[in-house]
Amino acid sequence: MISHLGRYKIISEIGQGAMGVVYKATDPLIDRTVAIKTINLGLAQEEKEEYERRFYQEAKAAGRLSHPNIVTIYDVGKSGEVAYIAMEYLHGRELRDVLNESKLLPVKEVLEIVSQVASGLAYAHENGIVHRDVKPSNIMVTHESHVKITDFGIARMESASVHTQTGMVLGSPKYMSPEQVMGRTIDQRSDIFSLGVMLYEMLAGQAPFVGENINAIMYQTMNVIPAPPRNLNPAVPDMLNFIVAKALAKDLDARYQNARELANDLRACRDSLPPDHALAEKSLSTSGISHVGVVATSLIESTDDSKSAAVFGLSSSFDSSKATMILAALTASQEDVEEISKTLKISRPSMVEINHAASGLQAKNGMMPNSKLTRATTTSSMSSNIGGYLLLAIMVLVVIGLISSILF
Repeated sequence: MISHLGRYKIISEIGQGAMGVVYKATDPLIDRTVAIKTINLGLAQEEKEEYERRFYQEAKAAGRLSHPNIVTIYDVGKSGEVAYIAMEYLHGRELRDVLNESKLLPVKEVLEIVSQVASGLAYAHENGIVHRDVKPSNIMVTHESHVKITDFGIARMESASVHTQTGMVLGSPKYMSPEQVMGRTIDQRSDIFSLGVMLYEMLAGQAPFVGENINAIMYQTMNVIPAPPRNLNPAVPDMLNFIVAKALAKDLDARYQNARELANDLRACRDSLPPDHALAEKSLSTSGISHVGVVATSLIESTDDSKSAAVFGLSSSFDSSKATMILAALTASQEDVEEISKTLKISRPSMVEINHAASGLQAKNGMMPNSKLTRATTTSSMSSNIGGYLLLAIMVLVVIGLISSILF
């Protein structure tokens, strides 16, 4: 391993790419840790010139961008047959590695990551730069879940001196847009399509376009409309299905026209999601298990009456049948009370119990329990206003009880 590149002291090797090696290094002038991306120029002359132009183009493209979601470029140089770029050293991992470990991330986390990528791309597009190679291995995720876009090596600038030859394809086949596959002139909407492919993969656990070889993948990219990600992951909300479909539209006019619109929709979808525990309940219900059924089962299986009562906030000594008869005696006619008593097979409450309940109701409504006038007024008002409704409600409860006893 080399020890120096220019003024930079090499600490260790981080990884290897198609064009060269990436090192962790220090800048002794300001004592700053940096990442050094290199390209070996010991190639055939024609290849050397092309690679070198693209390499410096990356430095020029990314160097003029200053955004929280784009890696910062500090310096560019050349040492012998090795050209290099000194850039921000990120404490994190490639998104590709994260996905390899956890095939399906929580939907909210996916939305957070992809919305940040969309914001970074929107800024680059507004400054005349198209990335052209958006994919998980070019996205870094820090320990604070902050996202940085890297590798503008094949980016196209409006003022670029490197022009893509007609029919020359640049990018990763699995994430290419239809217009990239056809070798046509591309704009920011191509990056949006590639980001849509990445979003689909993160939600569904697999890429939307797959094949045994590059030609098969390209054919699908051009002709196949993938199934909604919700079909493969029930946790995906319907709104997100529409966002993915719009990002992956093969017709340029039907696709998102700019990445900021996509970022806004992703954040709106994220903010509309219920809390994490509600998402877990939704996941259960989409798996064919009713949340209500789960609660009911847990109550039925419980043998501790006090625990069941606590679920509803009731005292374990509460007698609903007696309470029903007392309320009926306060609000219904004598004939109705007799009928309810026979139907429910519950004895009528005593006068002491009725008077005690009436006193409680009067006290709650701000009336003195010893006042004959207020008692008469209260009883009359309650009888005329809610007696009929209460009797109907009681009879409905009785019918439900009878049906339950027959079924269970």
